[in-house]
Amino acid sequence: MSTAATSLPERNAAEVADLVIAPDAAAPEVRARRVRQRRQMYVGQVASYSLGAFVLLLYAHDGAIRINVPSLFWIGGLMIIGIFVVMSEAGVGDGHADHYLTVFQISAHMALQFIFLVSVPTIGIAFISVLFLIFAFGTLRMTSAQAMLTWAIATAGLAAVFLASDLPIGMPVATKLQRTASMLCFVLVIGQCATLGLFGATLRKILYRRSVELKSAYQRIEELAELDELTGSYNRRCIMRLLDADIEKSRQASTPCAIALIDLDWFKRINDTHGHPVGDEVLRTFAITIFANIRPADCFGRYGGEEFLLLLPGTDGGAAARMLERLRGIVADLDWSAFSPGMRVTISAGVVTLRDTDTADTFLARADRALYSAKAQGRDRIATS
Repeated sequence: MSTAATSLPERNAAEVADLVIAPDAAAPEVRARRVRQRRQMYVGQVASYSLGAFVLLLYAHDGAIRINVPSLFWIGGLMIIGIFVVMSEAGVGDGHADHYLTVFQISAHMALQFIFLVSVPTIGIAFISVLFLIFAFGTLRMTSAQAMLTWAIATAGLAAVFLASDLPIGMPVATKLQRTASMLCFVLVIGQCATLGLFGATLRKILYRRSVELKSAYQRIEELAELDELTGSYNRRCIMRLLDADIEKSRQASTPCAIALIDLDWFKRINDTHGHPVGDEVLRTFAITIFANIRPADCFGRYGGEEFLLLLPGTDGGAAARMLERLRGIVADLDWSAFSPGMRVTISAGVVTLRDTDTADTFLARADRALYSAKAQGRDRIATS
């Protein structure tokens, strides 16, 4: 026999998944979605009680129960639904994570089943089977504490029926119509259990997909947290962490390691003459140019202002100097006039290789001295140390 609670799986699984990950339950779109979900659920509940009343009507037609039982069952269900509809439209429960007020709904629907179990014990098995279904659907929304509470309520009710009374609980199958009605009771219950399973499978798939999307988004956030917003290169914190890692790898593998501290020549003049927006575009274009002309293993980050740090693992001093000379030429040969007529941008760089006694700080200090030497020699050049 169908019950009010069995309409729960008819809720859209995607909307449930959205609700699970919604960060702000007070947001207007979240509230609107919740109202829509509840309305769908209540429509399903009306249909469920209507199906249950139809099965009871078959029993009544055969004389197994009184003729007024189906209508009383249907009216009782509609009264419960009506109460929660009014509460829903009034926004009761919107401030709670469980906006369905699941414990109260489950308790009300179980109470109705117990009332009819006691009143019409000759078909009591039908109402008892529905109790299991109500509880199963309720667990989709209940917390562990709520589940224990509703379980205790159900246990108390069953104990009262079985231990405190001698009601002849049964399922009539004396006639063809009674057997048909009994069959329909279990067919509807099993069918709604199957619906519950399908709903759960759909929800799991959606939640899995959302978890993959969230993981990807989290990885992207981590990447963005390591990047300089303007140039897309690594930020200082990240490039320094990578420098420490490269130093460690170089020493463990006994391989060379070089770094280059790069500075855009006269960059303050560019900002003062052409404006900061043009200066920003120059930095972006410079970074893109470097990215396009370094190896996958190399790491490039913004050290500060117009200074950038290039990590060259597995590279000796000669190869590093040649690479930086090539990069210097590429930057100098770019057509910078697109930003401003007559504009020319050059770079200076200090290139050093790792020594046994170097720490990250002394390594960088030597690169900074080499860069200072390149600037002192007139800029637009590479200096080594």
